[in-house]
Amino acid sequence: QVQLVESGGGLVQAGGSLRLSCAASVRIFGLNTMGWYRQAPGKQRELVATASSDGDINYADSVKGRFAISRDNAKNAVYLQMNSLKPEDTGVYYCNIWALGRGDSWGQGTQVTVSS
Repeated sequence: QVQLVESGGGLVQAGGSLRLSCAASVRIFGLNTMGWYRQAPGKQRELVATASSDGDINYADSVKGRFAISRDNAKNAVYLQMNSLKPEDTGVYYCNIWALGRGDSWGQGTQVTVSS
């Protein structure tokens, strides 16, 4: 499995911004997708955004126009820029990588709290 280390969570007021970072322990070759998921208290984990190695990017409808995902393949990293944050964005954000032949790996999660 690939180890993923997240950083950048915290407490912010509604309308504010945060940037999450996630670094993988190894370089992943071949087809892969890196992304972010979140889980709010009492709710299931849901997709936030993903970016594949061949350029496909996908966002949840609830974050389109506010969040931006990016990758730095040289650093084995993925980022999530979150703008115009809302209280409903509160949750634990998990970094994920899926790689052909390796399957899924998850980070430990980072808390994002948006106050109203």
